[in-house]
Amino acid sequence: MITTVTLNAAIDKTYYVPRLSPESVMRVRRVFAEPGGKGINVARVAHQLGHEVQAAGFIGGHNGRFIRQELDRQGLRHDFIEIEGESRICLNIIDESDGSSTELLEPGPVVDAEAMERLTVKLRRLAAQSRVVCLSGSLPAGVPAGFYAELIGLAKREGAAVFLDTSGEALLRGAEAAPQLIKPNEAELAQLIGRPIGQSPADIAEQLASLSPERMSAACITVSLGADGSLTYYGGAYYRTYAPRIEAVNTVGCGDAFIAGMAVCMAEDLPIEEALRLATAAGSANALNEKAGYVNPEQVRELLTQVAVERLQ
Repeated sequence: MITTVTLNAAIDKTYYVPRLSPESVMRVRRVFAEPGGKGINVARVAHQLGHEVQAAGFIGGHNGRFIRQELDRQGLRHDFIEIEGESRICLNIIDESDGSSTELLEPGPVVDAEAMERLTVKLRRLAAQSRVVCLSGSLPAGVPAGFYAELIGLAKREGAAVFLDTSGEALLRGAEAAPQLIKPNEAELAQLIGRPIGQSPADIAEQLASLSPERMSAACITVSLGADGSLTYYGGAYYRTYAPRIEAVNTVGCGDAFIAGMAVCMAEDLPIEEALRLATAAGSANALNEKAGYVNPEQVRELLTQVAVERLQ
């Protein structure tokens, strides 16, 4: 089983407008509203890929009830902690004239110490039943930067491999707890290294190589290159993954779909090259879907044949 943890769950709303024009009245052509937050997106894609999944984390208020009801409707198992306050709404506005997107992210509710303790108790039980635990997304107000590191240690003691996908101080602290996988982007990699990095894949590979096990104890570090794929360190080797060339309609949730593909392969003990292929195909399939955190399994299978993975010397 894969368990995902979303500390700052959301309703993800997507508005499609003919042209985004500030200081004007715009008519929305289409609206989507779905349970969201990075961990929920991971859970949904892993479920669509045919794996057993349990989604956990914090939800609250009317928006929290919507999240529960929609996950029930989608057949996705969940075990959330109910908290005071209202789960947030995250708005993605798609400009149909050029395909660009503008995101507006609410901060979310405040989480108290009692709720955090309840989550640690719950996660201990879920981690003992899981091959992989995915910790994804931002920290809500009230949650300290070291909380992910605490959850990583807890889940590892129960025998689960832990993936961490976050940013800022939470990523820096969490990486020190030796998760199985982290997925920084280029800016976050610069944070981890403590200095600016070059923009080319060769520059990024060189910076990845500078992360010694003593400084960065994650077994797998994968850096997204957007539409160009990713660079990954795993098991003492470096891998360049090339993504399919597609006409993307939505880029929100692609990283979450990538994490889902990696988690499915890790849970099934598949080789790293196969994991990178599935993860990249899933991320690309998400980009072909108007909803974040959704893939068509048939599209994933088609895209798998278009993904190339190269082991670097």
